[in-house]
Amino acid sequence: MLTLPPLPYGYAALSPVISEATLRTHHGKHHARYVQVANELLAARGDRPETLEEIVVEADRANDRKLFNNAAQAWNHGFFWMCMRPGGSRPEGGLAEAIDQAFGSLAGLRDAFIAEGAGRFGSGWVWLLAKGGALSVVSTHDAATPLTAAGATPLLVCDVWEHAYYLDHSNDRAAFLSAWWDHCIDWAFVAAQFEAAATGAAGWRYPAPTLASAS
Repeated sequence: MLTLPPLPYGYAALSPVISEATLRTHHGKHHARYVQVANELLAARGDRPETLEEIVVEADRANDRKLFNNAAQAWNHGFFWMCMRPGGSRPEGGLAEAIDQAFGSLAGLRDAFIAEGAGRFGSGWVWLLAKGGALSVVSTHDAATPLTAAGATPLLVCDVWEHAYYLDHSNDRAAFLSAWWDHCIDWAFVAAQFEAAATGAAGWRYPAPTLASAS
């Protein structure tokens, strides 16, 4: 069965950008519910997939929207938690050079990322992607994920569903994105994803299903 991975930091670690109350609800209820429903759907089918990535791609290919929505949201959230660290950091080395080449500067990337996320109509996600050696900022609607885009490697994501920021930022998505960018990004994780994209490695993967999925 799929599991709910623990956060790589404490529930209060990202405050005040993301409060303890918001993070507990976001991780312990929203993310947990996606995992629960995905497990229920897989059990009903008797499926025994080896990875969540496989589940997402196959559900999308089969147009199984309920399974896709819950599995993709589980994956997106797992990736989102990994993109953050208390206090944030700054990009260095090859990643910093690629950012300068694509966006002119880190400030240029910041502007593009915040504008894309703030401008996304409705619920969704804003991503920094690497594809074919180039970086780009895109947003996706609802559960849509780069896992289904051939050749694209996600480097960074921020959740722009209302439950991610509504209470802490009075529903001001742009203010949330600005504070999140300045104080929460783990650029070492982003760099590891960038290196995976450059070398053709798999990059981050959601924790593998437990053996209980076979019973």
